[in-house]
Parts: sequence; structure tokens; C-alpha cells
Amino acid sequence: MESESNRKSSIVNRNLKRLVVLGAGESGVGTAILGKQKGYDVFVSDKGTIAKKYKNVLLNNAISFEEGNHTEAKIFDADIVMKSPGIPDKVSIIIKLKEKGIPVISEIEFASKYTDGIIVGITGSNGKTTTTMLVNHILKNANLNVGMGGNIGESFAQQVAENNFDIHVLELSSFQLDGIVNFVPHIAVITNITPDHLDRYNYEFDNYINSKFRITKNQTKDDFLIYDFDDQVISTWLKNNKVNATLLPFSLEKEVEQGVYLKDNNIMIKYKTEDTIMSISTLALKGNHNVKNAMAAAMTASLLKVRKNNIRESLEDFEGAEHRLESVLKINGVQYINDSKATNINATFYALQSMTTPTVWIVGGVDKGNDYLELMPLVREKVKAIICLGLDNQKIVQTFCNVIDLIVETAGAEEAVKVAYKIAEKGDTVLLSPACASFDLFDNYEDRGDKFKQAVREL
Repeated sequence: MESESNRKSSIVNRNLKRLVVLGAGESGVGTAILGKQKGYDVFVSDKGTIAKKYKNVLLNNAISFEEGNHTEAKIFDADIVMKSPGIPDKVSIIIKLKEKGIPVISEIEFASKYTDGIIVGITGSNGKTTTTMLVNHILKNANLNVGMGGNIGESFAQQVAENNFDIHVLELSSFQLDGIVNFVPHIAVITNITPDHLDRYNYEFDNYINSKFRITKNQTKDDFLIYDFDDQVISTWLKNNKVNATLLPFSLEKEVEQGVYLKDNNIMIKYKTEDTIMSISTLALKGNHNVKNAMAAAMTASLLKVRKNNIRESLEDFEGAEHRLESVLKINGVQYINDSKATNINATFYALQSMTTPTVWIVGGVDKGNDYLELMPLVREKVKAIICLGLDNQKIVQTFCNVIDLIVETAGAEEAVKVAYKIAEKGDTVLLSPACASFDLFDNYEDRGDKFKQAVREL
């Protein structure tokens, strides 16, 4: 097998001296630390205010920075620019950089040059956080030297700078994948692809699909692509596009030639040999979507030579991600659930599908091109009232006003929870599953979930 270091040696064709980092969040500050360690002249520029914890890191590492402004003269003398994933390609500073021929890459691209560790890259519209955490949990329990990063936890770049991990398990968003050139994961996972972030992709679903598949663009036959065989979008793309990686699908619906499938409700892995991993009845996480996440994680761990008993034990004792169908409290017989991480329709579909009691649904935020009609059958079946949590709720109200008698608009987590408390009756569930981004009223989905939980605890 070709060595990781040889494969990465072609990434830099010239000696890049000045690194400009746009955005001083987790990925930006991590890149700045790694860049300085590798001998770059580093400058960090953030158009907003830099959070105190990140500013302290920059000061402690004597890294030059500015905030509240992008000084073009200081940015355009860059040899290379690392753009934080939250910055769209269509902003003027990025367009000008590209016109000048200055490479604009992602943290993932930059950091991958400086590690010889095996990279596992996990993407998808939903399930990528849970799958990343599952893989990390299994590998840690198997006593492997593993770090988890990317779109979750500490930045990949900072981990490369400060730790010598043998394996990096990375959650990768489409925005991070947009900024790769030579990045290549040894194992790539695509959990599923459903419409999301269409506002960043000119409302063209195909653009978003192509972005997700960038995860496999540099893979060879010695690498692996694990994917959902039952996902029509993924299957169609694979029929129409050449992929060099060894394909290992997972499926709930049929036995695959090689990959992961169900047999008598047991998870089976078939690659070189065939092994029974475990019964799905003993999985820690419930629901078909979590069976798929477990399948992807099990296949990944198996490729990394983890024993099947270790895989089974880890999948049985795993605790789920915060803000993903997280039980908060039961008050007066009403269960409150925080699913703030559901920032798109598909994630909320899974949440509503898993509801077994009459549900007061808290929904809304920054719409990313949502088609709420996809949720209509579940809303008719499960939802007794809707509480809107956003500045612009017109689309939600128009979609559901003829099927749900009670729709209330609120402008904050505390108000939404108080309204839910009045509406919900013993035996009901109050579900925060917004199907939208959070940036109209909150810092991020974590902030939204935390404020929801706080409001519930104060009832």
C-alpha cells in the first residue's frame, strides 16, 4: 500500500511562506497554531469579534491578528489562505483572492499535509456526528491512539500540531470538503445525502451532492468508501460517476456482496470473511437511522482491525451526542426532548418518526431552503401543536395551518418552553427539533439547545 507520507508529498509545489487565516474560530485558530509551528508567517483576520478564549490563544502564541475588519493589503500578500468553513465562497474577499490566483483552502486540507496518521473522514446530511462519535468510541475502547476532530470537538489542525495520533476520525461538513485539493481519507463514510445548506449551493441540490462526494475524489483502490446502499441519491450518483475507492455499502434492505447488512436482525459484516457482529436489539441507540450509523461505524472499525467483541461492546454502551434526541426532563408526565442539532428537514423527519406519544413540536429558525411538505404525513400522525421558534415563521405557518389547529409563534427558548408547558398534557412529548439553522436568535445550535434545557429546568 502506498504510504501516507508519499501520497502527501506532492501537495505543496512551492515553499509557501505567508499563511493568512480568515476566521478566528476553532478551525482558524487551530490552523494558525499549526502554521506557526511549521514555520509560516501567520496572520489571522476576522471580520467579527474574536471570542476571548481564541484571542487568548493567539496572544499566547504571539500570532498577529485583526478583528472587526479585513485589511485587504494584509490579506492579499498571502501565499496561501485558509478560509473558515462558515465563510461562503461568494463573499467579495474570497472572489478577489481567487482572481489573484491565491490558493484558498480548508483547515482539513492544510492540516492533512502534516500528519502520517490514518484519516477516517465521515460526512453526510445527518448522522455524521453520531457516526464519528461511535467510531471514536470503538477505537478508544480498543486502546488505539485516536483523535476526534473536524466539525466536532477540537480542530484537526490543532490536534496535528499538539498530538501524534495514529488515527484521526474527522467529521466533515460539505463546507470543509469544498476547500480540499489533495486531502485523502483512507476510509471515507457518507451516511446519507438529503437537501441541506441549499442557500450555500445556489439552491441546486446537485451542487450539494457533488460537494459531499468530494470526500472520495482523491481516494485510490487501496482506500475505502462506506456508504448507505439504501440512499437513492447516493446510489444514483455512484452509477453515474467513477469512484476509485473500494466500495463497502451498508443496507437495512438487502444483503450486499461486500459491506454490512442485516440477517435475522443481526448486523453482518462481509469483507474477505463474513462475521456476525451483534443483534440490533442490544444497540445503545435506537431507531433505524442509528442502526445505519452503527453499521458504518462497525465497518470502519473492522477495517482498522478492531475485534468484533470490542465493536459489539462499544456499540452496546455508547452514550449519544448532546443536542441529538437528548432526553432533558419529565415534568408532570410530559417528556421534554432536545433535538437542537436537527438543522434540516431530514434530521427532524427522524425525530418525529421516533415519537410514540402526542407531540408538541418546537420548530423554526433560519430556513435553508426547506420543503416542509416532506414532514406532512408525520405531522398529521404525531403532532398536536406547533410552536414556532424563529424570526420568520411564515413558511411553517402556511404549510401546516390547515392540519394543525394550534400554531403559536415565539421569539425565544424560554417563551417557547413556557407555551409548551401550558399546551402539553400528561403523556405528551415536547420536542425541540427545529429543522432550521439557529443564527436568527442564537449563537449556534448548541446555544439553542442549552437555552432550551435551561428553560425546561426552570419550569
